[in-house]
Amino acid sequence: MHFRTLSKIKDDIKVIYENDPAANNIFEVIFCYPGFQALMFHRFANKLKRIGVPFLPRYISYLTRIITGIEIHPSATIGERLFIDHGEGVVIGETSVIGDDAIIYQQVTLGGTGKEHGKRHPTIGNNVVIGAGAKILGNITIGDHVRIGAGSVVVNDVPDNCTVVGIPGRIVKQKLEDENGTLMHNRIPDPITCELNRLKAEVADLQEKVNNL
Repeated sequence: MHFRTLSKIKDDIKVIYENDPAANNIFEVIFCYPGFQALMFHRFANKLKRIGVPFLPRYISYLTRIITGIEIHPSATIGERLFIDHGEGVVIGETSVIGDDAIIYQQVTLGGTGKEHGKRHPTIGNNVVIGAGAKILGNITIGDHVRIGAGSVVVNDVPDNCTVVGIPGRIVKQKLEDENGTLMHNRIPDPITCELNRLKAEVADLQEKVNNL
């Protein structure tokens, strides 16, 4: 195996220790972490795909899905130090691009929106956190340092340094991270409630102006 690939796998192991306090030793990581296993097999399948090997890359992806519950198309482009936590139900489509230092939780989908050809899956920037059950669909771009809340459905581009929540995904301006950069899901405001509160405040302001006439 190429030295660069081995270096990436070493970084994949390291990032698990950095993000998961339950990781006790390297044997647990290698044999008991489906996210690491899926990523390791993907890196191998992707290399075979890039040099033009037919059938085998897709078959490796298929077997990996059966073993780990994680489906990564061999043509997907994945950067360094991706951490797939738990991982069950994660789907990463063929033309997806993921930058460095991303974190993806279970049931996340990076998918398409139809039967179009060409680039049809999302491009994810660096240092992005995608919460459990989130769906990012279509040929859209998610900027660097973006946090996507659990269960969100994102169908439009998201600029850098934003937090997105809801269905469809809406940008929340507040900074919702702890000192380590971890997305604080329990503190994400409901954008619909925020908008209703804003409208109530406007109505109250108008009512006060009418009363003063």
